[in-house]
Amino acid sequence: MKPSLKTKLQEISLKVEEIGYLLSDPDVIADQKKFLRLSKEYSQLREVSSDYEKMVELEAELAGARELMQDGSDPVMSEMISSEIEALTQEQMTQEKKLLAHLVPKDPQDGSNVFLEVRAGTGGDEAALFAGSLFKMYVKYAETKGWSVEILSQSDGDHGGFKEIIARIDGSSVFGHLKFESGAHRVQRVPQTESQGRIHTSACTVAIIPEITKESSFELDKKDLRIDTYRASGAGGQHVNKTDSAIRITHLPTGTVVECQDERSQHKNRAKAMSLLLSRINDERDREKNAQNASLRKSLVGTGDRSDRIRSYNFPEGRVTDHRIDLKVHRLGEVMMGDIDLLIRPLIDQHVAMQLLQIAQENE
Repeated sequence: MKPSLKTKLQEISLKVEEIGYLLSDPDVIADQKKFLRLSKEYSQLREVSSDYEKMVELEAELAGARELMQDGSDPVMSEMISSEIEALTQEQMTQEKKLLAHLVPKDPQDGSNVFLEVRAGTGGDEAALFAGSLFKMYVKYAETKGWSVEILSQSDGDHGGFKEIIARIDGSSVFGHLKFESGAHRVQRVPQTESQGRIHTSACTVAIIPEITKESSFELDKKDLRIDTYRASGAGGQHVNKTDSAIRITHLPTGTVVECQDERSQHKNRAKAMSLLLSRINDERDREKNAQNASLRKSLVGTGDRSDRIRSYNFPEGRVTDHRIDLKVHRLGEVMMGDIDLLIRPLIDQHVAMQLLQIAQENE
């Protein structure tokens, strides 16, 4: 491990000792806000410190074994020590990787809930049907994670599926799991309406937008907003034809339009639509910042732009291809039934690997 990285880890260990001392200070204990803040920081850093201490112990054991190896007077003993050195070296490499992973900057939005937006693109009715298949895939994945899915608005396709569907997904680390799903998803399959068995290609776009938190929320000027009410359409009971409960909010400066027709209450729909609007505007601001930061863009898996073709689903061959990391998975049936960790985990691993490479280059 490079000396500069070791110095960082040593600083973290010292920080843990310092915080541990402060947490026993009566003045800090009396200040609940400060005590809770320090307790959280201690909890986050203690694991890093513990792993660093283990690495230091391994280095000492390895140095001792190598010193014994230099004697070499007893062949049997030398063979035993050689095996021990090999095992310790392997353990040391594993521990170093673990420590480097601690140094990878955490995305503060990874723990956020998200708004999932799926829109049919080129392909007409088949694109709408595929949008329905994609949405079902994400719902099934959410169920395996114990997340809840709440549809905010939908526009049904003429022959099934969706022209557009927007939902909020609530759960643990939703954005951390789904953040690489944004982009264009292409499907190759024989539509149900195709009498001659020809394969058609169509596409949908997926957007994963982290829900803005109360802490990072901001105010929009009321004069910049146009709020319209209308009667909800689709499933929901008789009220949908009688009550102007659905809400459409337009942010005039950016032209951003959001809708919510899920609730019977106009007030609740307004609150959800506003949350979606703020999240979209905040997401767009973040994208603009990232576009200006070349080094950050290089560390990402893809750009996250919705125009980027990120994945293809080939039904005749039962194959899913992620074009960003050239990953091919011949388990399309399982993927469409929600087992998308097959695709998500390699993307996250690649992202971490690229960040670790960047850290190593910065500390050369």
